[in-house]
Amino acid sequence: RRRALGLYRRATEYGLRGLEATAPGVRTGLRTDAPAALARLGTSQVPLLYWTAASWGAAISLAKHDPELSADLSLTAALMERALALDEGFGLGAAHDFFIAYDGGRPAAAGGSAERARRHLDRALVLAKGQRAAPLVTFAETVSVGTQNRLEFTRLLGEALAVDVDAAPDQRLANLLSQRRARWLLGRADQLFLE
Repeated sequence: RRRALGLYRRATEYGLRGLEATAPGVRTGLRTDAPAALARLGTSQVPLLYWTAASWGAAISLAKHDPELSADLSLTAALMERALALDEGFGLGAAHDFFIAYDGGRPAAAGGSAERARRHLDRALVLAKGQRAAPLVTFAETVSVGTQNRLEFTRLLGEALAVDVDAAPDQRLANLLSQRRARWLLGRADQLFLE
């Protein structure tokens, strides 16, 4: 976990450097006026926006004990919102996966919303065209477990396992990893659900 955290931090730093190289001042602007700073970025920066936010969010997830890093969660969401606004179809809708976890994994008191997460799932599935298992696994793990909906959990993970990993070669590794996670979650269902 420590090594993974270090790699995520390094990836975040590379991403921030890349954004700074394409839009000088954006890094400082994120801390002072994120909407204005991000408005300067265009579609050519979508990959940098996405991967910077994804690595930053993963680092935060691994280091929940680090309040300084956790305080940056809203910045990761701002980066991902900009990526989504500029190119919703990037990575077959991968930015929606972030918001499934972001909205579905936080309580309503902290700004989370299972309904918003469900809308992101629906949109991710449309954009993925049956070629990505990740949105199904993410929703099952966050929202279905959070709402204790075991039937939905089992159904979604079954759909994830039914994704043909050879149908989209550029998604093969991600799908294999998502399906591995789906099997692991199914094996832990009795621990995840109270009923």
